[in-house]
Amino acid sequence: MLKEKQRDEREFEFTANDFARVRKLIYQHAGISLSEAKTDMVYSRIGRRLRLLDMQSFKMYLDQLEQVNDAEEWEAFVNSLTTNLTSFFREEHHFPILADHLVSLKKPIRIWCSAASTGEEPYTIAITACEAFGTLTPPVEIIATDIDTNVLSTASRGVYPNDRISKLPNQLLKQYFQRGTGAQEGAVRVRNELKALINFHPLNLLGNNWIVKEPFDVIFCRNVMIYFDKPTQTKVLSRFALLMKPHGLLFAGHSENFMYVSNAFKLRGKTVYELNKNLNSAFSSIKAKETD
Repeated sequence: MLKEKQRDEREFEFTANDFARVRKLIYQHAGISLSEAKTDMVYSRIGRRLRLLDMQSFKMYLDQLEQVNDAEEWEAFVNSLTTNLTSFFREEHHFPILADHLVSLKKPIRIWCSAASTGEEPYTIAITACEAFGTLTPPVEIIATDIDTNVLSTASRGVYPNDRISKLPNQLLKQYFQRGTGAQEGAVRVRNELKALINFHPLNLLGNNWIVKEPFDVIFCRNVMIYFDKPTQTKVLSRFALLMKPHGLLFAGHSENFMYVSNAFKLRGKTVYELNKNLNSAFSSIKAKETD
């Protein structure tokens, strides 16, 4: 009865077919596999677009999205349906492993943060590098990408409310952040030296033309694969493997397990992967899948 009442009270008509179309379009465009349980989330988030565009129904919006092929609206559609839960030093067990790995590598070091969200993760990587080398100019280059252009804009600014950094040790706060004053009171800004270590770019992991080309020493792809089905996970991991140096590490999210998805990687530690030493068979499998 409650679900029926909610449907009756909705501002816009939203049918099962509309939901199926949204699921199909976001999967095709971004690889995101929405479950049946996401009906209300889809209505709420896409409903905001309808209000902004003064449209009367989901069908009208989806018809225009498919027929007009407006790149900006496709971007807004994807931005509406992506989830950006992040924080500084999230899954903190990864960062001592990262620090030890960085100091063992030949310099310069290349790192790819493939789901940068609002920037907390790439800035945490930068802080870890600074701490590992004892300098604000460590020999690292960090490429930070995300499909959501809105969160990338926040990330590139590097300004956060105080509650986002409240759990960080005072030593890190003093060394890597500047307190806002006046109109910016109650916020902090990451130091310019950290920003200089990071290049932010939009990137769709399902896109054919990735801007990243050179091999990486480290790739972070945390809490992204949970939104992909197994074939999409396999495709993305295969492309990661081809972009990693032989000693490279891949950091995954706490609920992600790649062992049954790709034979190019093996588990090194808790949600940390390295390339399989048997690269000939692994890469043969990868290339075969890419030509399918």
